[in-house]
This record gives sequence, C-alpha cells and structure tokens, in this order.
Amino acid sequence: MASPVPVKEKKLMDVKLGELPGWILMRGFTHRGIAGTFQRGYYPYYNKYVNVKKGSLAGISMVLAAYVLFNWCYKELKQERLRKYH
Repeated sequence: MASPVPVKEKKLMDVKLGELPGWILMRGFTHRGIAGTFQRGYYPYYNKYVNVKKGSLAGISMVLAAYVLFNWCYKELKQERLRKYH
C-alpha cells in the first residue's frame, strides 16, 4: 500500500478543489521561491518549443505575445487606477 503524497508536494493538476487553499498557502512567496517557480517552468518550455531540431517561431512568438498582452493590460490598469483616484 502506497503512502499518500503530502499536499505540499503535489502538482497543481493533482490537487483537489478542497485542498487548493492549503496548497496555495504552502507555496514559497519569497524571492527565492518565486525565482525557483519561474526556473522550473522555463526549462520545460524552452526544451519543448525553442530547443528543438525543426523549430519554428512558435515558441518565441508565444513569449512575445504574452509580453505585449501583459504590457497592454498593465498600462490600461495603471491608467484606470490613476483616473479613479486623481
């Protein structure tokens, strides 16, 4: 009989809905924790979309599209915040 995996060590897709608040609170929100999260996500993305034999612009274009979308949304939110309080 296998021992149950602690909630902290589960991946997001394996966490049940009732365990989600506890799982989120167990995450590391320090600078090192956030950097580690981005690093764990960067290498699989890089190996799947960028570092391939027959690559295309798909991997790089997804990053650029996310960057443009983030900047546009941030500017809109910033302008809305400035209009609301000033």
